[in-house]
Amino acid sequence: MASSRIVRFARYWMDKAIGMGRDQQVDKKNPTTAIKAQKPLTEAQWLVRFVFLESIAGVPGMVGGMLRHLNSLRRMKRDNGWIETLLEESYNERMHLLTFMTMCEPGRFMKLMIIAAQGVFFNSLFVAYLLSPRIVHRFVGYLEEEAVHTYTRAISEIDEHLPKWSDPEFRIPDIAVQYWNMPEEHRTMKDLILYIRADEASHRGVNHTLANLNQTDDPNPFVSTFKDIEVPKPALHPKGLERSEVI
Repeated sequence: MASSRIVRFARYWMDKAIGMGRDQQVDKKNPTTAIKAQKPLTEAQWLVRFVFLESIAGVPGMVGGMLRHLNSLRRMKRDNGWIETLLEESYNERMHLLTFMTMCEPGRFMKLMIIAAQGVFFNSLFVAYLLSPRIVHRFVGYLEEEAVHTYTRAISEIDEHLPKWSDPEFRIPDIAVQYWNMPEEHRTMKDLILYIRADEASHRGVNHTLANLNQTDDPNPFVSTFKDIEVPKPALHPKGLERSEVI
């Protein structure tokens, strides 16, 4: 699909932007499943990648939530619960960014790149969401799939002993402990990445599901009350839930 190809194209340039060498890249033939590379990224490279990724990932939820909020005001009708989920997603991504910011201070060039990328990304999504919310949610679903892949590779490289992050005594930021209410025995860097990856997997399922729904009339199934079945768990559905499963 076009959405998937755009995400892959963006990932290619992101790899270039953070200076990832050819031997640090995974198998191009299986970009969403391969997590092995000839040479691991350094911890500093991972932090740059995480900061850049999360500075972008917080944009779609805010754009969608803002436009739906304004649309609800204009039409003087309720939004069927979509706004809350989209803004919550944006807030969650911002917390990911704030967590990594306590571990990494970007330089001027990195900050300029983030400003430029955010400006292009925000305005592009703004126009795209006005034209077709469904396509944007599908695009974000694929974007979150790439995020899941990225964090899976990070976990794999931690297991293969990145010097600092594989140390059980490595102290993760307090903001992360408080936000995820992490138990004392699960506060390693690997645990932190597992929490963040779970968030990204949830966003992936949510956006693919929203892309399957009627964009104007269907309620948000993730804030709805179900009498006979459990509330859907988006993280368990990588391709999202079909409309017939939740409506």
